[in-house]
Amino acid sequence: MTTHYLACDLGAESGRLILGTLADGKLALEEVHRFANVPVEAPGMLHWDIPGLFTELKVGLKRAAQLRRPISSFGCDSWGVDYLLFDANGEVIPPTYHYRDSRTAAGVKHAYAKIDWPTIFAETGIQFMPLNTLFQLAAESPERLDRAHRLLLIADGFNFMLSGVADAEESLASTSQLYSPRTRSWSGRLLQALDLPARLFPPIVPSGTKLGLLRDEIARESGLAGLEILATCSHDTAAAVAAVPTSSTASHWAYISSGTWSLLGVQLPVPIINDTCRELNFTNEIGYGGSVRLLKNIVGLWIVQECRRAWAQAGLEFEYAALTDLAGKAPPFVSLINPTDPRFIAPGDMPRKIAEQCRETGQTVPADPGAAVRCVLESLALLYRRTLRQVERITGSRMRRLHIVGGGSRNALLNQFTADAVQIPVLAGPAEATAAGNILVQAIALGHLPSLREAREVVRNSLELVTYEPQDAASWNDAYGRFENLFWDNSCARI
Repeated sequence: MTTHYLACDLGAESGRLILGTLADGKLALEEVHRFANVPVEAPGMLHWDIPGLFTELKVGLKRAAQLRRPISSFGCDSWGVDYLLFDANGEVIPPTYHYRDSRTAAGVKHAYAKIDWPTIFAETGIQFMPLNTLFQLAAESPERLDRAHRLLLIADGFNFMLSGVADAEESLASTSQLYSPRTRSWSGRLLQALDLPARLFPPIVPSGTKLGLLRDEIARESGLAGLEILATCSHDTAAAVAAVPTSSTASHWAYISSGTWSLLGVQLPVPIINDTCRELNFTNEIGYGGSVRLLKNIVGLWIVQECRRAWAQAGLEFEYAALTDLAGKAPPFVSLINPTDPRFIAPGDMPRKIAEQCRETGQTVPADPGAAVRCVLESLALLYRRTLRQVERITGSRMRRLHIVGGGSRNALLNQFTADAVQIPVLAGPAEATAAGNILVQAIALGHLPSLREAREVVRNSLELVTYEPQDAASWNDAYGRFENLFWDNSCARI
């Protein structure tokens, strides 16, 4: 039997509508529509163009209808933490703030005046990041919250605008730092401490919940009458992990969802919420079937993306493949950076920031774009090693293989660097893990696949994984010693 599904994957740089076709135990993906997601800069704020994104989504639905294929269902996934506020009429209250908006610093200060960090972590098991929903809401104006009738994180908000059903899917809710993985519900303690109205927070539903049919007016406009809207894995990383092509017999494996951000972790049956996990700043998010994604959200190819943007503004245009090629030809281990330094999270002139940290640490400043990108990629690989060792410390298990999925899995140079740094085999693919996971969860929800085990087998049948074997252990061990020195502050205390 051949079945078709639609996935809307909303990313921080672009959105895409993907048609998935399941036939003969294999999944084929076809891009129907792609559109840019450009943050809007206004005086004193950074926010998202939600009306523009929703218009593009409807364009994609119309194009999907023109393919004349029987589409079983639709599901939306997105990045976490950002949210839409809806008024009593179901209209979005603008603006929808961007997680990089500067207000988050004030939100941290306001939240900590009401409740301390150990309590927040004990309730949620979520790592500290100023961009978390909890801190964003602590920076909200009381007037906006009074006016709001419902709060939905991005993908759930889009599903609501399509179906009219306002539910919070569990994997996305778990990114907010307002969800308790122990009780599997919103944390009443945190809502009360932060004076957040409980009425804003909708029912939490598991991944794969059927929400309803596409609203009549959008069905008429698009030509997709009768389309079932599902809350798949609404969080993009949860969807990507669902598509990790591990076999049922595999154990002691970790994953990196590699893209703008790198999310490195393991899949567990229950959360780990203890002092070690809090001190190492790990997070417990929910995956498909109520599984737990113990992971750390760290900076990823964002640094390279920002370098490319800065060079383009200076008149030097590079494709990503060209930058990777230049990096491969540059001398190894000339300089390293600490990618977790807060300066690398904010946008703006990334080459200058790299040069600043190199000068501050007594290293050679990268001489050209190839050297700069090599510096970033080697440093990311070493950060993956550092983070993987922390995972092993928390879980008490030694990892034997590392799966890299997402767009970053196409970067063969970074994949090889990662295998060399962690000294275990790295298996790369699928690059379209988020869309694949989104669609496969839809297939499970509709009874077209029996379980996640079979869904992952579909992924393995649908692509040829690329394996990178570790090399040159001595050089990478030496580089790791240098890299670790970047994590000492001026008082010689570990950070």
